[in-house]
Amino acid sequence: MQINDKKKEDKMDKIKGKILAVCRSEKKGTVKKEIAEGLLIEDFGLEKDAHSGKWHRQISLLGVESINKMKEKGVKIKHGDFAENLTVEGIVLYLLPLGTKLKVGENVLLEVTQIGKECHQGCEIRKKIGDCVMPREGIFTRVLEGGKVKAGDGIEVVSG
Repeated sequence: MQINDKKKEDKMDKIKGKILAVCRSEKKGTVKKEIAEGLLIEDFGLEKDAHSGKWHRQISLLGVESINKMKEKGVKIKHGDFAENLTVEGIVLYLLPLGTKLKVGENVLLEVTQIGKECHQGCEIRKKIGDCVMPREGIFTRVLEGGKVKAGDGIEVVSG
């Protein structure tokens, strides 16, 4: 590892934020509803969430800063409307490199597997205002270590 790489890694390790909401939906193609607490299951995703399974997009995350960009356009939005499982404050998620590990709460470890996605045809937000932030700024992870997660839990970059 070169010195510049070490400095970059040290800087990444100090990035911390907070979980503002945990959301899930029981059917695909619907907005997610905020829940008090969720159980993230290793190599599966959020318990009882329609998008859970043995694939690379087990948990979706979106920064509140991204949501606020849409609110500034006059759209009334609540947590989960972009189908994100975790709404996060304090980390610019879409700038994290693939493979970044995120520690959530006490026990949960996530690995970033995808940045952005193609917006599906029936996107309600895109229909309403002609734009949707999730395809550009949402990220997807897989669950390396499971556990409970709730609003107020910390989230931090543990490797980049």
